[in-house]
Amino acid sequence: MVIFPLLMYYMWICQTFYKGNLVFIKPSESLTDFGLRLWRHVRTGAWPDVSTWVLYWGFIVFEGILYVTLPGVWAKGNAMTHQRGRRLDYFCNGIWSLYVSIITAAVLEYLKIFRVGTIIHRFGPLMSVGIISGYIVSALAFVIGIARKRQHQVTGKWVYDFFMGVELNPRIGLLDLKMFCEVRLPWFILLALSSSAAFDQYQTYGHVSWQMGFIVLAHWLYTNACAKGEECIVTTWDMSHEKWGFMLIFWNLAGVPFTYCHSMLFLATHDPKTYNWSTLTNVGLFAILGLSYYVFDTGNSQKNNFRQQEAGSFKRRRAFPQLPWHTLRNPTFIRCRGGGTILTSGWYGLARKMHYTADFIQALSWGLVCGFHSPFPYFYPFFFLCVLVHRVSRDLARCREKYGKDWVEYERQVPYLFIPVRFWLLQANSSMYFKCDETMAILFKPYSCTSLLL
Repeated sequence: MVIFPLLMYYMWICQTFYKGNLVFIKPSESLTDFGLRLWRHVRTGAWPDVSTWVLYWGFIVFEGILYVTLPGVWAKGNAMTHQRGRRLDYFCNGIWSLYVSIITAAVLEYLKIFRVGTIIHRFGPLMSVGIISGYIVSALAFVIGIARKRQHQVTGKWVYDFFMGVELNPRIGLLDLKMFCEVRLPWFILLALSSSAAFDQYQTYGHVSWQMGFIVLAHWLYTNACAKGEECIVTTWDMSHEKWGFMLIFWNLAGVPFTYCHSMLFLATHDPKTYNWSTLTNVGLFAILGLSYYVFDTGNSQKNNFRQQEAGSFKRRRAFPQLPWHTLRNPTFIRCRGGGTILTSGWYGLARKMHYTADFIQALSWGLVCGFHSPFPYFYPFFFLCVLVHRVSRDLARCREKYGKDWVEYERQVPYLFIPVRFWLLQANSSMYFKCDETMAILFKPYSCTSLLL
């Protein structure tokens, strides 16, 4: 809650004022002088003025209006054990909101009422507003949740409860605050920032570089996937179990849009000549993005559509793009003794975490498109890898506890974790053995210490 916002400012300062290089204390300055130097950059380049507050919160209010006025579909969340299996209804119209927002921005640009290219020039102030808003909204959610007596599994440790939240499903009428903030705000803002950078690059250089086009495409693909599959998100862990506290609120209002964007920020602050890759390199990067997105999109669709099918609430939608193999016909699965099912076909019949693999490759491509001039375009893939390592270890532990022998059978049927390929390190008859700790086992090989199962 303290270090990460400071890291956000530090990375922005390095990108904006030091050409993407790490900035250190000079031999001639003290730690205090170094801090004051960084503070001057924040004071001059990231001060949250009134117009930026209006822009940021005007966007949030606009998206809230779209949420409650545009057409959509209803979807049911997971059964909640603390409410005797009750399943909440969620109203989903993210895809409508996305394209109404894009059309609105295009009209404002055409009429010269608001120039899209100016958003990127307000990155610093917008980030400050997002950070401050994250704290304010978290405090309001904490106080209001307690005042309404909606505490859910609180510990009584105020700092921890503030971080994790006190209320599980806060709503204002039709508006589910947790889903609204998770789907609309971070990804819509991220796409707006990259689109603004492309507009600004065109106005400055007379063209948009292949690399900037790549980032806009990548951000659109991810944003569109979240919007078109909004009804699938209602069955995820975040919706079912995570409370609405600082962790989710700050991450959605500030963390995602202003840290996942550093590849775009690098491209926006450098002349396109400094990252003018060959045609073959550009084509290869687009191919990597397209293939990884396909696995990511269809993998998540297969899993979530299967959940909805099992719950009897599946509704086929035609939101663009509808990719082949997004819904499984006659999927195979394990019917668990304690209730529930485990999908064993589609991508999940090849490897248990194929969608994580595809998600990480997408993230890595966002950094690769910038080359290796700066470390900051790789913040997102590195951070995301750390998240996935923790998430996979948590998932495996919980699944083994929840499903018991059924999970052992699933691991037997689908032995691979990330990639359905066996890389032999040592032959079975070798006199040497590959020793591995639990972390390596979780990351790379669920079984044999003589082979690496990715």
